[in-house]
Amino acid sequence: MEEILEILEKNSKATAGQIAVMLGKPLEEIEAAIKKYETESVIVGYSTLINWDKTEKEKVTALIEVKVTPQRGLGFDKIADRIYKYPEVTACYLMSGGFDLTVIIEGKTMKEVALFVSEKLAPLESVLSTSTHFVLKKYKDKGIIFEEKPSDRREPIFI
Repeated sequence: MEEILEILEKNSKATAGQIAVMLGKPLEEIEAAIKKYETESVIVGYSTLINWDKTEKEKVTALIEVKVTPQRGLGFDKIADRIYKYPEVTACYLMSGGFDLTVIIEGKTMKEVALFVSEKLAPLESVLSTSTHFVLKKYKDKGIIFEEKPSDRREPIFI
């Protein structure tokens, strides 16, 4: 029933009834599957994607590349656990390539982000280095395009 997950991933507002109709399955089967996914932590939460640029709220998003020293027997999990518990952190990923972790944080100002890096993240014992990149504009996030451009429906004229 991975179709249920795909539908909910694209639209977390979809009801069990709507999903049942879309898939041609009984409502009870869909409700049971969703409950099972939630119980087994396959579905770990529901969220709304907001274009903060269209609001009055000031928000700065930064992507931080972090090089760390893995700990014996624990690898990267212990330091990742410590980092992702900060309330500013919205995502934390183990990466391949030139750095180990990608940490995405949100703050009110660039200074707030800089203070997070210099006072909370960089001083951690396992952290070797950080490189911070600020998001200037979001075009697409979680599969959603933020600003659809109106299509030009005029017919081309060839001379």
